[in-house]
Amino acid sequence: MPFKVCYTAKLGRKNMRSIWKGSIGFGLVNIPIKLYSAVQNSGLNMDMLDAKDHAHIKFQRINENTHKEVEFDKIVKGYLLDDKYVILEKHDFEEASPEKTKMIELENFVDISEINPIYYETSYYAEPETQGKKAYALLLKALQQVKKAGVARFVLRSSENLCVIHPRGNVLVVTKIRFAEEIRSAEEIKVPPLDSVSKKELDVGLALIKQYTSEFNIESFKDEYTQELLKIIKAKAKGKRATVKKLKPREEASTDLYSQLMQSLSKKEA
Repeated sequence: MPFKVCYTAKLGRKNMRSIWKGSIGFGLVNIPIKLYSAVQNSGLNMDMLDAKDHAHIKFQRINENTHKEVEFDKIVKGYLLDDKYVILEKHDFEEASPEKTKMIELENFVDISEINPIYYETSYYAEPETQGKKAYALLLKALQQVKKAGVARFVLRSSENLCVIHPRGNVLVVTKIRFAEEIRSAEEIKVPPLDSVSKKELDVGLALIKQYTSEFNIESFKDEYTQELLKIIKAKAKGKRATVKKLKPREEASTDLYSQLMQSLSKKEA
């Protein structure tokens, strides 16, 4: 009897829907735009099922006191302050920064290389409305020429976000970045002293980096795990047993750092 597998694969291109409408403020120039998600998850969307009959598992919003389900429109947001909840309504979020609710106001321009990758979150494509096409083209062309990115703030889903506006080909991209206070301090992380590395070890390490250096090509990196998992799912759906790749045992390397570096260098040359 074939083994039943339930899965939902969502890897293909989908019709894009705008998630936000507003404007980019460039000095006194107003550029009406729509934002579209520029990224998607390459993983497989798995459904949680009951092992007995493969029925979907559903989640309920339960009141911890009455143990009864609460309807979505009866749920409010609250902030715990001095052991009491302060309830916030929709207009409270809007009043926190009313002038930014529908505006991405450019505040300054920077070299995008100056932004550490730890700050990056997610990206959106910006598409101009009909009346903003020329101003959009102007900002895009100017950013391409000076090789800069604009830093701005805007409100998305009731919260203020910091972002950079930068070109990707002939499209403006709005990439959310974190505020400084969202990055944890690294003070508690224990790291070895840099002077523990000898000059000889450093020279070989630099040679190894140089040997592995190449132009970055994102197309050369594939989500191999998801591809293999999908093969297994399709095989199980047909009642077959998938062929699982055997892990190749790693050769024992010397515990001496310099020896490991030299072996790595010679392995790459081979």
